[in-house]
Amino acid sequence: MIRVLLVDDQQLVRMGLRMLCDSAPDLEVVGEAGDGRDAPRLVEELHPDVVLMDLRMPGVDGIAATRRIIAARPSARVVVLTTFDDDDHLYPALAAGAFGFLVKDAPPTELLRAIRMAADGEAPYGQAVLARLVEQAVRARTRAGAVERESRGPAGLTAREEEVLRLVGTGLSNREIADRLHLGVTTVKTHVANLMRKTGCPNRIRLAVLAVQTGVTPG
Repeated sequence: MIRVLLVDDQQLVRMGLRMLCDSAPDLEVVGEAGDGRDAPRLVEELHPDVVLMDLRMPGVDGIAATRRIIAARPSARVVVLTTFDDDDHLYPALAAGAFGFLVKDAPPTELLRAIRMAADGEAPYGQAVLARLVEQAVRARTRAGAVERESRGPAGLTAREEEVLRLVGTGLSNREIADRLHLGVTTVKTHVANLMRKTGCPNRIRLAVLAVQTGVTPG
């Protein structure tokens, strides 16, 4: 059973998320928080497998709450729920330790898939959110005087690792990458771990951002 904690200041949103999770036999909502202040305490008390976190809340917002949760429990898997006017919050949420991103108006099946992916250790994110993260990263690099896009991918990767990196950048899960490349899931996980080590990316989303930034995955 996957234990889920809901964090959103809108009660109707929490009710909808609870109903959706309750409809799945493998998910259990173990708690709710109406603001970011209570979220870290509930994570400590309830030990959820996945935290669904709203970004914009009064008082302690989702970025600050995520930062506090990760500081206390680095292995926590916080999946941020975002809207299309949250762009300025996306990269700070990633920097705070968000494990995955999902738009609030995603289809129910996509939301359930994202929760299961996060519980299985894979960072869920949609292509629309990834594109916005890449745009923010490019703007930040441009302001810092860096080039907007590298002409080639990261150095030192094997041909297979470049294939896996390209598919990570398209948002595929390990299982989907394994099916696409006719590999075992464990082999794909090993490639992803090696990619993180070689590129210095601390998580899968940063790896996906790198894939698009460097042109390995077309943007």
